[in-house]
Amino acid sequence: MKIAIGSDHAGFELKEQLIAYLNEKKIEVNNKGCYSLDRADYPDFGHAVALSVLSKEVDFGILMCGSGNGINMTANKHAGIRAALCWNSEIASLARLHNDANILVLPARYITVDEAKKCVDAFFENAFEGGRHADRLAKIDC
Repeated sequence: MKIAIGSDHAGFELKEQLIAYLNEKKIEVNNKGCYSLDRADYPDFGHAVALSVLSKEVDFGILMCGSGNGINMTANKHAGIRAALCWNSEIASLARLHNDANILVLPARYITVDEAKKCVDAFFENAFEGGRHADRLAKIDC
């Protein structure tokens, strides 16, 4: 599995910890930035990860900014991206099971590292159920 990951400055520290966690799990990670705590604009990294997922350079993406909202909105501007803002593992599971989410978004200032890891595990341990959910997904893109 290949993952693209990105954040602004508010998500930088969590991103770095998740990269180490994913590396321990032998998951290939493509870091799309940012690369320090210096001020950075979340759209730059939201677009980069979304484009990596759409081009099939990676299988999934993970994004984070302070609240998760801005970077989530950015990623979801791309048709075919289903970025899900998750703050616990149950929501992360449902994002995959019911919404076929292809990008996990985390609110870096409002989630612990341990909870973020649980979200990552739940997101990648579940697969889309299809069925009635597929009909709903077909109605999302404009």
